[in-house]
Amino acid sequence: MTAALLFDLDGTLVETDDIHLFAFQTVFAPHGVALDRTRYNREILGSSNDAIGRAFLPHLSAEARARTLDEKEAVYRAHVGDVAAAAGLAELLDYADAHGLRRAVVTNAPRANADLILRALGLVECLPIVVCGDELSRSKPDPLPYLTALGLTGARAEASVAFEDSPSGVRAAAAAGLAVIGMTTSLDEGRLIAAGAALVVADFADARIYAFIERRRAAGER
Repeated sequence: MTAALLFDLDGTLVETDDIHLFAFQTVFAPHGVALDRTRYNREILGSSNDAIGRAFLPHLSAEARARTLDEKEAVYRAHVGDVAAAAGLAELLDYADAHGLRRAVVTNAPRANADLILRALGLVECLPIVVCGDELSRSKPDPLPYLTALGLTGARAEASVAFEDSPSGVRAAAAAGLAVIGMTTSLDEGRLIAAGAALVVADFADARIYAFIERRRAAGER
């Protein structure tokens, strides 16, 4: 049975939401859009740039929205400094190696962002498969990014686990048939469970993750 661990990027592998918030505030302010962390968590977290642009900048043309969101990503990349992987990630990746689990990153972030973060974390070789929603016809919360990752890893959904920190990401992974572990980076357990997470943890150091993965692999072999 081929199993995989599929990881969201921002807020899951690494905590970068403060930088994203700053970048959104920077490019939204000239358009009179005020944004705080509460609104960011409620209305932006996990969404695609296309959806964010339509929600926050409906007065702009599609081209102008795209330019504004491209500027936001440039601001974000310019302010990414030293970053650290979430606690317990190195040990989980070692476990995946030891047990033959495939891995992939599944994100709504642009590839330039994903490449920057994975290089900064030293994870390019450990996580060579990166699926970016904006390169597909549909991004999260649609399951297509996760289905694409399953195809690239050759893994079966019923034996695999996804890690997500946003409702849209949890819904996307669950709709692809994956069991989802929610990360309380920005949201509380209740919101993640309501979206479809089967287990909620603070980081990868939670020992319950390993038992969860083993149960999932065993269930996939039935």
